[in-house]
Amino acid sequence: MEHIVTTSHGALAVEEVGQGSLPVVLIHGNSFCRDVFRHQLAGRLADNHRLIAFDLPGHGQSSDAPDPARAYTRPSMADAVVELLEKLGVTEAVVLGWSLGGHIGIEMVPRFAGMRGLMVIGTPPVARNGMADGFQRSPHMQLAGQEHLSETDITAFVSAIFGNSAEPFMNKAVARADGRFRKTLFEAARAGLGVDQRQVVETSPVPLAVVNGGDDRFVKLDYLDTLAYANLWEGRCHRLAGLGHAPFWEGPGDFDPILERFLQDVENGRAPPRAS
Repeated sequence: MEHIVTTSHGALAVEEVGQGSLPVVLIHGNSFCRDVFRHQLAGRLADNHRLIAFDLPGHGQSSDAPDPARAYTRPSMADAVVELLEKLGVTEAVVLGWSLGGHIGIEMVPRFAGMRGLMVIGTPPVARNGMADGFQRSPHMQLAGQEHLSETDITAFVSAIFGNSAEPFMNKAVARADGRFRKTLFEAARAGLGVDQRQVVETSPVPLAVVNGGDDRFVKLDYLDTLAYANLWEGRCHRLAGLGHAPFWEGPGDFDPILERFLQDVENGRAPPRAS
């Protein structure tokens, strides 16, 4: 089912498939759209789970934000997701966030009391002003915060993330994304707006799954292993060999069973906080 939900941050395009007692909310990355989760939405996960994917404000089929300065920051986007869930009548959910989507998920932890679990992909939780701790130096990181992108820029950005698995809809998604979003997002991050994400994952009892491609070109995977997580699922960060920044897209056959196992553990209460 596809529909539009009106929020104070704009009209959001929502896609829902499957059914289950605990919804799973899928949040895409910077300048892309919900279609990056196509393999999950069309796969076996929907046999037992209600999957909710949507386009962030200024992305995909959603409208641009009526107030970009207000809406295009990580904490404001977390507020938008919480508002969306309220309008959908969702009081409890597991959140899966990819790249920026994972940062939004972490921002949601103190905002959404019904978060039963969080999986982040390509998302290093860094302290304020600690971007360099978690991210590799890359010219493509500059593009992620650049308001205006040429066709060459877009192709380079998409290729760096998806490599040979890239499809034409991804270029179209980046071209459609509101450039003010990228600019505002990075300005707000540099200003320290939002929660201290490292502190959140090191103190929150919410079950946290950390899953990355072993060949991710953007994230310092070793950094992720150094954090003192309060409730790291299975006690380790997962690396999927031979996959990059978007393992759920590049290798759904490897990724989806991990997501399914995490969901089962959360639903069955097998992901409790570790003893202090």
